[in-house]
Amino acid sequence: MTLTDAIRRAKVYFNIMPDKEDEHEIVEQISSGVSFKGANLWVLIFAIFIASLGLNVNSTAVIIGAMLISPLMGPIIGMGLAIGINDLDLLRRSAKNFGVATLISVLTATFYFLITPLGEAQSELLARTSPTLYDVLIALCGGAAGIIAICTKGKGNVIPGVAIATALMPPLCTAGYGLATGHLLYFLGAFYLFFINTVFISFATFLGVRLMHFQRREFLSPDKALRTKRIIMGIVLLTIIPSVLMTIGIVRRSIFDNNVSRFMKNELSQAGTQLISHSFDNDAKTLNVVAVGKEINAAKQKEAVRRMSQYGLGKYSLEVIQGEQSDSLLRLNSQLSQATSSREDDRKQILELSSQVSVLSTQLAGYVNYESLAKEISTEVPSLFPAITTIGLSNMVENRCDTALAKRYVAAVVTLKPRTKLSDADAARLRSWLKSRAKADSLVVYVGR
Repeated sequence: MTLTDAIRRAKVYFNIMPDKEDEHEIVEQISSGVSFKGANLWVLIFAIFIASLGLNVNSTAVIIGAMLISPLMGPIIGMGLAIGINDLDLLRRSAKNFGVATLISVLTATFYFLITPLGEAQSELLARTSPTLYDVLIALCGGAAGIIAICTKGKGNVIPGVAIATALMPPLCTAGYGLATGHLLYFLGAFYLFFINTVFISFATFLGVRLMHFQRREFLSPDKALRTKRIIMGIVLLTIIPSVLMTIGIVRRSIFDNNVSRFMKNELSQAGTQLISHSFDNDAKTLNVVAVGKEINAAKQKEAVRRMSQYGLGKYSLEVIQGEQSDSLLRLNSQLSQATSSREDDRKQILELSSQVSVLSTQLAGYVNYESLAKEISTEVPSLFPAITTIGLSNMVENRCDTALAKRYVAAVVTLKPRTKLSDADAARLRSWLKSRAKADSLVVYVGR
């Protein structure tokens, strides 16, 4: 079989034109769905309330339900179709209704977040504040799937899937949260994500309409047609550039984190030692590693420092913090192993040692849990408190020198950017947020630079 025959057969499989619906019916169907008044408007308002509730209580299922019932896709696809067939009347009507729907959505979400007693930003909400190139690809693919489904006979469950994948509702609700709480960065980030979804769903619709050879209205002036094409490409490029820059930053951070993990595994790991956490002091250019168990000797540390440049860490120095509690745990485990083979008279000692091992194991698990929590929180902090550069969490025991009283609490250590400070209101909000995330009865925040 020749290459020409292979291409001809592939065209048969991928050709969607035989499944295409009547063109006039498609245009009529899309045109009828761009208007926002009456029932459509009320459905949108309630969908916004549902999505806001889902974001507020961090419920993915509720957010998905809101996306399924939202009618926001109508004017967005309408704009793409209008540009594709050069229908300026449909474009004006779609743009007008899209603007009305967007305004009402943001106002509804703002109203909800002004009256809700749950004011903390949850992870589902924070996920909508930093759009990337991946969101562009999702919107583009979702829009392409949507226009193909609308224009062909076997629609199936594609349209609901597109509504979920492109996630138009959550960014609008997050923008409302930003307005209600005074977080401008939340509003800008979320609204930019919504703008990305809008532009690239419309752009995919435009491409689909052109590729399926919809009948177009001809512009009277060739210059006007050329100007329209340039405006479309300009909007697409201006929308995509910031997301590309954000994606580059995320990819670089991911590569850096992977290099750190490989460095710790290859250069610092050894039998009897557990590396439980690591952090960075960007001002001092120091990588801090907390290790428990068998001590990492000076020679191994020196060799690790020498190889840091191989992992892209040449600008950093290394500081290994060795813990004593892990040594105690190892000694107790060793004693327990010996005691199990001794006489029956040693049962009491075995039980006592088992109890101590259990206590220390619980403490060690607590340290690991706080490491995971601190890592999770560190991705959310830049959006909430831009002045903070590093954050750490740990259990603390405070003993008074003049009495035998001891106070237990969770300590949060944060580092601020040079020449910045937290206002009293931000400090109180930080403490309240960390206390909620750490599920701590008592929490103390220590601020440094």
